[in-house]
Amino acid sequence: MKVAILASHKQKAKNFAKIAEGILETVPIEQAEAIVAFGGDGFMLHTLHQLKNHKIPVYGVNTGTIGFLLNNPEQLEKLPERIANAKSTTLFSLKANVTDAFGEKYEAQAFNEISLFRSSAQTSKIIIKLNGKTQLNSLIGDGLIIATPAGSTAYNLSAGGPILPLESGLIALTPICPFRPRRWKGALVPSSVEIELEVQQPEQRPVKLTADQRLIHKVHTVKIVLDTSMPYTLLFDPNHHLEERIIHEQFLEH
Repeated sequence: MKVAILASHKQKAKNFAKIAEGILETVPIEQAEAIVAFGGDGFMLHTLHQLKNHKIPVYGVNTGTIGFLLNNPEQLEKLPERIANAKSTTLFSLKANVTDAFGEKYEAQAFNEISLFRSSAQTSKIIIKLNGKTQLNSLIGDGLIIATPAGSTAYNLSAGGPILPLESGLIALTPICPFRPRRWKGALVPSSVEIELEVQQPEQRPVKLTADQRLIHKVHTVKIVLDTSMPYTLLFDPNHHLEERIIHEQFLEH
């Protein structure tokens, strides 16, 4: 298989990539049948965001800390065999149309989550609508996370949100330190819905938005949908598959 090799700026990733170059048949990305990416989860997200041809599958090798979206770095000498036997997983990204407090418009994409955070001493106030219908008149607190199944084990889980199996067809809405309604723990919604968020008093109570590694300040309105028109493929070793790892996360004792 002809592959393109990418590596993060970290020296460990560069060293591993150099070893792989001596094992694999490497070509430019435009000619590749697959991409092998050396780095951590952040570099994997960066790779997916920069990928101009989303049909090229990506096999990640973890040289970072957690490496949830990547494979183990052991047995590099068996990379050709591992890539040939890898199991594929399809990921879809969240697509957001954002308008800030000054009327400027932006588009953002996220494979893990889109998060809104207060960026002043005052709490944020956010109206939540699904398919145009108001579901929550005012979420008062530090903010809100909108997570895909792939991102549900990341910041969403740390904030008390649920873990979602990849094929659940759900998106998690998880509040960040909610003050009102105090007992609202979030919601699970079908991935087919349009989520609309409106920040109240965006100049007095400024809110910033992060979409994976992108940051937008002073957000006013956000419309979010799951973009099923652009499937991305990750490759995993059969004994290290993402679906099984997500399920396993629900039974960890620590």
